[in-house]
Amino acid sequence: MKKKTLTILFIAFVTMVLAACGSQSDSTKSGAGQGTSEANHLLAQIKASGKIRIGTEGTYPPFTFHDASGKLTGFDVELAEELAKRLGVTPEFHEAKWDGMFAGLDSKRFDIVVNQVSINDDRKKKYDFSDPYSVSKAVLIVHEETADVKSFADIKGKKAGQSLTSNLTEIAKENGAEIVQTDGFNQAIELLVSKRIDVTINDGLSFLDFKKHRPDAKVKVVDEHPNASSSGVLISKGEQELVDAINKALADMKADGTYLAISQKYFNADISK
Repeated sequence: MKKKTLTILFIAFVTMVLAACGSQSDSTKSGAGQGTSEANHLLAQIKASGKIRIGTEGTYPPFTFHDASGKLTGFDVELAEELAKRLGVTPEFHEAKWDGMFAGLDSKRFDIVVNQVSINDDRKKKYDFSDPYSVSKAVLIVHEETADVKSFADIKGKKAGQSLTSNLTEIAKENGAEIVQTDGFNQAIELLVSKRIDVTINDGLSFLDFKKHRPDAKVKVVDEHPNASSSGVLISKGEQELVDAINKALADMKADGTYLAISQKYFNADISK
């Protein structure tokens, strides 16, 4: 009888040990899975690496360009540098043409894009955006000798120099223009000055800065689009932690006056409104 009782007790003990080990193993696996999930978030990777990779053009004054010394600077560059500072990491800029910035984000060569990317419904299907950090209106620019284009309605059949992925291109298409692909604002203006295109629809803030530096350029604004365009930091889908962190940094910048200081430096105005 005693032997039978001892056998039963031994079996019960072994069963309890095995059950405990199984539970511990499951817990360990669960914990490891949670850690891996957190580590896979882009914000965690950025903080672990100590840097944030930022896609930008470098050819779009006053937002992102090279100064006389060759240093990358501009409104968007300084804004991105301040964002990185508030995230506690170092900004690492990667220059690319307009279309290449989107491709760089898609292939994960960049963590974010800061380059006056307008927020629209089509882009929001594929990407996430931060809260808007600048607001501008599109303007219709022509050669100063042009007399037959006075409004957007007059560009039907005209050659419009536009970046193919820019939302400004949609305005040109809607008004019947023939699209000539360009790499960005500067190329569009140069084509316009040399009369190889008839018009370009571009950012009003960029045009004001351009005329400040090249007042004798033979181009002029003849119309302004009624709808304002808001720009935000472009971020891959599914990275809500990074979106939230960037939005907090932007809000803090506006609250403590840092944003206004950068905006005044380049535009003598608050371009967030």
